[in-house]
Amino acid sequence: MPRDVRAYLADIIEACDAIATALSGLDLDAYKASRLVRSSVEREFIIIGEAASALSRTAPDIFASITHARRIVDFRNQLTHEYPNVSDVLVWGTAERDVSVLRDECLALMASQDASGGSF
Repeated sequence: MPRDVRAYLADIIEACDAIATALSGLDLDAYKASRLVRSSVEREFIIIGEAASALSRTAPDIFASITHARRIVDFRNQLTHEYPNVSDVLVWGTAERDVSVLRDECLALMASQDASGGSF
């Protein structure tokens, strides 16, 4: 039995929070200098992409409601399969620009799920 849609949304929200925590107080140079932080942030983006991919199969309407959902999955694929070519500047910029927007969207979708009893 597939996981509940809310579980995937919660995974995305938690991963967004983890990225924000990992980057708190850092600038781009500090990010680039820490393999541990880069690995952590990239892992959280992979989780986000996996959860989004699962939503594309189990709840296509919700997937379509997420801004740049397809690009999120593609980013996950790049991080996983093209790791030698990952740009730290791109990952940093995505984290700085897009993570809070994604988190807010997923929180709103979660609230919609809760209000509708789980069906979207």
